[in-house]
Amino acid sequence: MPNKGIEKVYAVVCVADFEAALRWYEGLLGRSPDHAPADGLAEWHLGGHAAIQVYLDPDRAGDSLLTLSVSDVDKYAKVIAGNGLDPEEPENTDGGYRVSTLADPSGNTVTLAQPVVPDSAR
Repeated sequence: MPNKGIEKVYAVVCVADFEAALRWYEGLLGRSPDHAPADGLAEWHLGGHAAIQVYLDPDRAGDSLLTLSVSDVDKYAKVIAGNGLDPEEPENTDGGYRVSTLADPSGNTVTLAQPVVPDSAR
């Protein structure tokens, strides 16, 4: 199988201003990075097999998309708003999710998503 041996997946977000991005992602994730393996690169390990890398690459900045599955979008949006970020008001989608989106300082789109259990399934 081709995926044997894969231990972790890194979502890479390219940014134009590394210091501004570090502060912003610290507000999003509620803590400092876990690792800084190189200049212009910071990592947050999210448990299990997932991690986020913020990478200084001005030519690609603003084109990244990142979706974080959270247990309570409304609560998470309030917490990060308290950290100085500006998430959109959460709303339900036709696809069965409650979402809130926001943009980092480079214009990358971050979506917070929570599966919504229909009333009929409760």
